Amino acid sequence: MQQLPKNPSLTYAEAGVDINHTDAVKAEMAPLIGAGDPRVLNGLGPFASLYDINFPKIKEPVLVLKAEEPGSKQKLAAQYGYMESICHDMVNHLVNDIIVMGARPLAVLDTIVCGYAEPETVRTIIRGLSNACRENECSLVGGETSVQPGVVEKGIYILTSSIAGIADKKNILDGSTVAEGDAVLAVASNGLHTNGYSLVRRLMENDQELINESVENYTFLEAIMKPHTPYYRAVKDLFGDEALTGMAHITGGGIEGNLSRIMLEGLCASIDLSKIHIPAIFKRIKALTKATEEEMLRTFNCGVGLVVVARGGEAGANRIQRHIQQYYDCRVVGHVTQGSKKVRFINTLPW
Repeated sequence: MQQLPKNPSLTYAEAGVDINHTDAVKAEMAPLIGAGDPRVLNGLGPFASLYDINFPKIKEPVLVLKAEEPGSKQKLAAQYGYMESICHDMVNHLVNDIIVMGARPLAVLDTIVCGYAEPETVRTIIRGLSNACRENECSLVGGETSVQPGVVEKGIYILTSSIAGIADKKNILDGSTVAEGDAVLAVASNGLHTNGYSLVRRLMENDQELINESVENYTFLEAIMKPHTPYYRAVKDLFGDEALTGMAHITGGGIEGNLSRIMLEGLCASIDLSKIHIPAIFKRIKALTKATEEEMLRTFNCGVGLVVVARGGEAGANRIQRHIQQYYDCRVVGHVTQGSKKVRFINTLPW
């Protein structure tokens, strides 16, 4: 057995973690924490973040909490220089997950795990997170940067974050008010958002030239790296509207897997697939993989990033549709009927 020196000298920095370096990187984050939000009561440095949750206008405030990570898309982001963009993916996904329950986003906490904290990369990540929060009318209030040499390879960054939102108890959307006759509205996605990337990366590994292939007005790489569509500004003014009975964020599992979460037993959302607009990137992926329509619908959002359920008629669904249409393409694609299956597809997607 090899003998160690009697008095070995080994510092933490020599083991791969330079605290002075890490502290210097963290200090650069300070101006981006809180971003002027008066509810954020402290900045970088304390053991935890303080946030004022006094909401006089909300009679019964309910905290809505969620954690998220951008999946294997973040590996492509690091490889091809989309680190700031992937932060928008992560925050937009988080916000979309809580707004479908009627919550307004308040504060985001991030975690960065890496083998070595490269100052420019960390700055880019924090800037991206802060900007994404600001665009969603919430604040980045702090988080954790964990340097783990020997666990994570240098150049690899593993990102995750969590969010706190606030909802008025009487306006929480959980599907309990969805009823027969309600209209089902599809709100457009801009592409893959943050799902299906393990499959896409396999395609790219099999064909090194694929990233430069033209898909409408983008390269294949540009098309798949578009940041997740943010829906908060399109729906925030609808919170409390009696015509809004449910929303579903379409992520892994597709339309059926996510819309079924808000359908009560005995009700069925009948969706006419022929009314959905499919972005070109999904058509190209289908051609490359030779996947069935069923597989595409289960893996990807196929052009629908958000589903909104609303009371039918001029006073309800039409008004909701017109409001969302100011921001994104929004179309009626079905209705709620009675049925034992929570989601039923009719016709086929217009490939």
